Amino acid sequence: MEIEIVSDKENPLLKRREVHFRVKHGQTGSTPPRLQVRNAIASALKVKVDFVFVKKLKTKTGKHIAVGLANIYDSTDQAKLVEPEYIMKRNEPPEKPRQEEEGKK
Repeated sequence: MEIEIVSDKENPLLKRREVHFRVKHGQTGSTPPRLQVRNAIASALKVKVDFVFVKKLKTKTGKHIAVGLANIYDSTDQAKLVEPEYIMKRNEPPEKPRQEEEGKK
């Protein structure tokens, strides 16, 4: 998976950076998971993963290229004020099943 930053725009009013990116994912064949893209963007831009929120991620039809939009905030508190709750949930790692629920099955 290869990340290419198309544009990086500062938004001082919302205290965030708005990053348009392109992901080449020829090796995997399918669209990479949002969390994997989030980690790749954080390492490419040298920011904390907790401050990166992938808002859009869409694969181009018939190609192994996905394009998307990510917002990078100054703090997680600022992100909670601005980002909708469903975007926050999409960018969280999936929860592991609890031991109690596994015991019932």
